[in-house]
Amino acid sequence: MNLLKFFAISPAAEPLADPEAIRKRYGRLRWSVFLSATLGYGLYYVCRLSLNVIKKPIVDAGVLSEAELGIIGSGLFITYAVGKLTNGFLADRSNIRRFLAAGLLATALINLVLGFTTSFAVFLVLWAVNGWAQSMGAAPCVVALSRWFGDRERGTFYGLWSSSHNIGEAITFIVTAVIVASLGWQWGFRGTAVLGLVGFLVVVLFMRDTPQSNGLPPVALYKGDQPKEEAAAADGKSVGDYQKEVLRNPAIWMLALASAFMYVSRYAVNSWGIFFLEADKGYTNLEASSVISISSVCGIVGTVASGWVSDRFFGGRRNLPALIFGVMNILGLCLFLLGPRDCFWLDAASMVIFGLAIGALICFLGGLMAVDIASKKASGAALGVVGIASYVGAAVQDLLSGILIQHGRSAGTADAALYDFSVVTWFWIGAAVLSVLCTLAVWNARAK
Repeated sequence: MNLLKFFAISPAAEPLADPEAIRKRYGRLRWSVFLSATLGYGLYYVCRLSLNVIKKPIVDAGVLSEAELGIIGSGLFITYAVGKLTNGFLADRSNIRRFLAAGLLATALINLVLGFTTSFAVFLVLWAVNGWAQSMGAAPCVVALSRWFGDRERGTFYGLWSSSHNIGEAITFIVTAVIVASLGWQWGFRGTAVLGLVGFLVVVLFMRDTPQSNGLPPVALYKGDQPKEEAAAADGKSVGDYQKEVLRNPAIWMLALASAFMYVSRYAVNSWGIFFLEADKGYTNLEASSVISISSVCGIVGTVASGWVSDRFFGGRRNLPALIFGVMNILGLCLFLLGPRDCFWLDAASMVIFGLAIGALICFLGGLMAVDIASKKASGAALGVVGIASYVGAAVQDLLSGILIQHGRSAGTADAALYDFSVVTWFWIGAAVLSVLCTLAVWNARAK
């Protein structure tokens, strides 16, 4: 089968003529698309974060070192960053159901294989390939929202969909942690693979490509946005022209830089937070996973509320709420990293603040603000630019964090090593501060 034809946008079906039939079918399929995109991408995250729960057990078992885990983690982020850019451009032209399902199947199978190996080389290669598979997730979901939801509801539904990040994190830090504690680290990968295969089936059965391929008019006509769409069509520009405008827009690149620094702080906690709590504050693996899961649960609230609040109370402007949540991110990190040992309530409170902040910033800096100032026909490209910068930041974080953490390790006792996290702590907090400064630089950015 020709892969280009397989992933191409589905041809238009015979259009429905009855307005009532159009309304009912649109209502049903829109929710089918939205829910399958949210659950499907949430399970993408489960297949990406499985290693984060398993790091300390792998180190304790002598399978891999901290620096090797940092290299493996950065391998995923590098391929993910490149894939985010290229797959963002491809998603604008693709059958999003097939595109989304293919990546989820690949990442599930990779996790399954990792449950049966202890080789550093195999981990490095497969986890890097996993990064590419993971990059096939976000862009088709955002394109789906653009194809099925109108301009006036973009922020609300984007925020709701963005909760898939936190749903996936919560499942990982609770379900995967329980599996690892009960059955060992290998079963953490195997259980993750089963969840990924469930997500693959959900996407195949319930995702849809375009309204036109399902006998419906474009969403612009259905939602009353026809004048704007006609004007866009009349300017004679192709999808490629709109994508080039994205690449030439300095505001989008500055937002990408702000997101990159935010992702350093985000993945500092996601990738190393459990390790930090075990090594520095004496938590068990399950206890540490439970604390980090608080940020994921609270992140759902922050993400879901962010788009609606900015649409409802700020007229679609995201800059002020992005600044507020950026400061909250700094505060949450400081409490988490600099707080005293044996103070569970403070660790839990820091994860509440951090989770709310990161949940909202994933929505704002991670895509929505860039999508707002780009053409709707280049939503995938805008997300791709932000995505490659974000995950270059995440890759640099994982590599440097692994090296800095291993450098701060001392012999300790016979049962456990001792760690000095002071240098890596200021690296993580400094990145959060730089993210806020970059966000301020695009305070007056507008759609052209």
